[in-house]
Amino acid sequence: LAPPLVAGGDWDFWFYNALVLLVIACPCALVISTPVSIVASLAASARNGVLIKGGAYVEAPGRTTALAMDKTGTITMGEPEVAAIYPLGGTTERDLMVRAVALEARSSHPLARAILARAEQDGMQITAADETRTVPGRGLEGELDGQLIWLGSDRFAEEKGLGGDIPTDLRDRIEGAGSTLVAIGDANGVSGVLELRDRIRPDAKGIVARLHAQGVKKIVMLTGDNAATARAVAADVGIDEVRAELLPEDKVTAIEELVTQYGTVAMIGDGVNDAPAMARAHYGIAMGAVGSDAAIETADIALMTDDSGKVPWLIGHSRRTMAIIKQNIGLSLATKAAFVVATAFGMASMWGAIAADVGVSLLVVANALRLLRAREGDTGPRGGQQIGTEMA
Repeated sequence: LAPPLVAGGDWDFWFYNALVLLVIACPCALVISTPVSIVASLAASARNGVLIKGGAYVEAPGRTTALAMDKTGTITMGEPEVAAIYPLGGTTERDLMVRAVALEARSSHPLARAILARAEQDGMQITAADETRTVPGRGLEGELDGQLIWLGSDRFAEEKGLGGDIPTDLRDRIEGAGSTLVAIGDANGVSGVLELRDRIRPDAKGIVARLHAQGVKKIVMLTGDNAATARAVAADVGIDEVRAELLPEDKVTAIEELVTQYGTVAMIGDGVNDAPAMARAHYGIAMGAVGSDAAIETADIALMTDDSGKVPWLIGHSRRTMAIIKQNIGLSLATKAAFVVATAFGMASMWGAIAADVGVSLLVVANALRLLRAREGDTGPRGGQQIGTEMA
């Protein structure tokens, strides 16, 4: 209306240009550029054994600056074994194992599975204790043959006033080897100690190095295990900081501290004790196959292969996805801007506008579908690189 009324332009010419502008203003390419990229990204993640609960958590990993992880099942294999049995105070090895098996009979914790596996190997009959209850972050209590028995960490024994029953040299030897000490006792004292050993994942050190290379500034181990064992494992892997002997609420406090210091904080875990901390982090990652139901339900991302090496892949995949979304949006806006300018000068045609609108829509879809070619070895740009230059 403006050119004919104000400048006396030809009505037919400017009516035609108005139709051209209407066609090119159609936001098809702009509207679909992000959803199709997110859907392709989710599909590629699922193919690689990473389940992401929605588009919001596709973007978050690419901004990760701090990462907290549990020890058992994340840094280690999550398949501990009973390395040694140390009965104390006249207790036999079999009596000690009977008590341990009775308390762990209904548990699915990795340490419980190790104790039960040893019992089956020794041909023991498994009889569950009565009135079994979990003491979060410490151990288990129950009744066997009318007697109150307990099982847990050396700290649990100390809280019961029985820490002195564990020989200092035995404690130091177990913890110095990076093993886990499990004390078993009753109201009268400590009946004995089990040494459980879990192998560090062969690729754990390489995974930590890749995360640092991708710009993750802080990697912290949060574990309920004793400090000596945790430090031994962290030293082998190259983790920046260790916080050991933590209760579930202590892990939440540690995550809250990281959240105040770093932009995007992730938590990786597999147990019930990890779930509150995973919920407090910006996003949580669960080890899906061996993880507890609570951890998987709480997590925003689940690794179905229990391979923590997927985390660097996830960060790279997130950055690739965001780079392609930005490419699509930029391409859509640039094409429309060019045709708007051309239309204002009367240089655009209807067929050109239609071809550009449909063509750009197809182009952004094709560009987004490149995400389906994502492979496990792709880790994306490092922290110092501009993600806008990343090509899938």
